[in-house]
Amino acid sequence: MEEESTTIIMISLSILSTSHLTNLTHTILSISHHHRRRLAAVLSSPTLFSLTLRHLLSLSLPQKTLLIATHLLSLLHPLLLHRNHHTLPSSAAKMKLRDLDAVVLLLFLCETHQIDPDVLEASADNWREILGNMYSDNMLNSISGLWTCDAGILMPYIETLARCKRFVDIMRNHNHLGLGVGKEGYEIPAARAAVVALRAVEVSNAAAEVECVICKEDMSEGRDVCEMPCQHLFHWKCILPWLSKRNTCPFCRFQLPTDDVFSEIQRLWEILVKTTELDVA
Repeated sequence: MEEESTTIIMISLSILSTSHLTNLTHTILSISHHHRRRLAAVLSSPTLFSLTLRHLLSLSLPQKTLLIATHLLSLLHPLLLHRNHHTLPSSAAKMKLRDLDAVVLLLFLCETHQIDPDVLEASADNWREILGNMYSDNMLNSISGLWTCDAGILMPYIETLARCKRFVDIMRNHNHLGLGVGKEGYEIPAARAAVVALRAVEVSNAAAEVECVICKEDMSEGRDVCEMPCQHLFHWKCILPWLSKRNTCPFCRFQLPTDDVFSEIQRLWEILVKTTELDVA
């Protein structure tokens, strides 16, 4: 599963134009610096470390899954934006600073455990000193997906994406988590920002003969109607209630962004897979 995700991401990167790859690298570098600074701040402050660790330990497994999923979503957006897919920044991808500190610490703990499982056998009271020393010793090795140099920026990014996606895919399929995703027929409303951004267009002579597939009535010439990104037209009074319940075009099933983290990850990943297949073909 992780290998397949890694392959898809690497193919996607390999077919980017030079300018898009450069822009993506700069974006990833900016993100990495921000995450590295947050981890350094957590590890250097006894008070902040204690608060962050307490917050992390207070989270249930579903909450930790949501934390990782939101982090994954924030990493997926740059990859698709630099492929000319103008996805709206989703509110689902925004993290509070407290949650960002928790997720970078969680990733660091997971990477530390993978490198040396015995390290965390020590008392939690000593974790800050132990992790601080490991961070200092390994900062140039880009551990935990906290990328620190231009030359090594893409592989840690790919590995972090693939690992987070593998974890989220596994956990979202466990019904006992109550995540409410991955169920056949599950629908989610379109993101409010995506609905607000929809265009209003005036019905022309040609479009006046087009039927709104929701109410089955023709468009009235000269009236404003909603144009979806897929260019299908609908009456505003018809499409707004529709999008308040589902994020798909009633005609072609084109998907708008959502404010649900797990649905948005699935939507963006499907776009990535589809565009990669088309480009390779």
